Formats: sequence, structure tokens, C-alpha cells
Amino acid sequence: QVQLVESGGGLVQAGGSLRLACAASKNIFSIFVVGWYRQAPGKQRELVGTMTDDGSTHYADSVKGRFTISRDSAKNTVYLQMNSLKPEDTAKYLCAANQGGLMSWGQGTQVTVSS
Repeated sequence: QVQLVESGGGLVQAGGSLRLACAASKNIFSIFVVGWYRQAPGKQRELVGTMTDDGSTHYADSVKGRFTISRDSAKNTVYLQMNSLKPEDTAKYLCAANQGGLMSWGQGTQVTVSS
């Protein structure tokens, strides 16, 4: 397994931006699918987007065009750039690494968007 630590959350006004980071304990990009998820109170965890080993990205319809996943292989870090934030984006954001079905999760970072 791999250890993941998220950072970068906080309070932002609607329309603002945040960049979240997920630092991995080892190089994960060649063998893992990395994903960002979010979970709001009382709601199910939902997938925000993923990045595969070849760098391809996929996003949930709710964030498409506003959020971007990128990576820095030298730092073993994956990022989630969030623009044009909306109050409904408020949630705890977690990153996860999927190696053949074996999931490793970070502890999450809270994002709160005020209206």
C-alpha cells in the first residue's frame, strides 16, 4: 500500500479557486489509478475525477470544465485545481490510489465554499 496525505483545503467564496495536493509516500503514477473523491455531510462519497498511469483524466459531469487533475512525478504528488467554485462543492476531498482494486486513501481535506 501507499500512504497519501492531502492538503490545500480551506474556506473560499463562490467563484474562487483552490488547489489541493495529494502527496504519496512513493511513486504511484506508473502502476496506480489516482482519483479524487469528495463527501459532503449526509451524502454518499462521489468520484470527482481520475488520472490513469498514462496521464489520461476523466471528470464527473458536475466538475467538468472547472476542475483539473495534474501531477508532478518528481514530487510524487497529484493536484486538483478547482476553479469557479460553487457552494455545492463544499465537502471533504480525499485522494485515493487504486492498484488493481486495492485502494489506499488519504485522510481528506475540507473545502468550504461560501455563497
